[in-house]
Amino acid sequence: MAVRILIVDDHQLAREGLKAVLSGDGLEIAGEAASGEEAVAMAATLVPDIVLMDVRLGAGIDGLEATRRIAALGLPCRVVMLSLHDMPAYVREALAAGAAGYVLKDASVDELRGAVSQVMAGQSVVPLGLMSAALREGDRAAAQAEAVAMLTAREREVLALVAQGQTNKEIARALSVSPATIKAHVERIIAKLGVSDRTQAAVLAARSGASGAPA
Repeated sequence: MAVRILIVDDHQLAREGLKAVLSGDGLEIAGEAASGEEAVAMAATLVPDIVLMDVRLGAGIDGLEATRRIAALGLPCRVVMLSLHDMPAYVREALAAGAAGYVLKDASVDELRGAVSQVMAGQSVVPLGLMSAALREGDRAAAQAEAVAMLTAREREVLALVAQGQTNKEIARALSVSPATIKAHVERIIAKLGVSDRTQAAVLAARSGASGAPA
């Protein structure tokens, strides 16, 4: 029985090209969608074996959100993300959304067909270099989040205010302490988080959700 594929891409030429290289030899194009919303609706109606999903789509939801919605429907189809972007963050988001694979658009026809076969065999398909980078970034993000959690209550207060763009003098006034005390807190925060300056500390605070106003 042929593997049925739903192609999702907001560019008609891209869809036509994918249809041309994927049709035949055990593969069948079940349908094509030009938007994330259309992809979700067609996946629910057609229930293909594979949804070949572009990460970046035009208006409406993107491929990652469409993948989340398809996964939430509990359909047996498996999503393979197709992207121009060799960014580890995209790979992590795609896998977290429920994708079974991530293939770059500069892959050869044989690589794309091979990815479809591997996913149908129950394997996850991600370029090795991208997977390694995604895992490294994930480990680093987890370590940084743990470092934020290990700050004292006062240090988290100071970090939140740093993330809001306040100077040491402004933070000192807000917390009724001396600027020298705040300077010492900021230096300890930077050391504990393993960053090089207060700007990086502020970015890390925003990523970890520690940038809200202190109670």
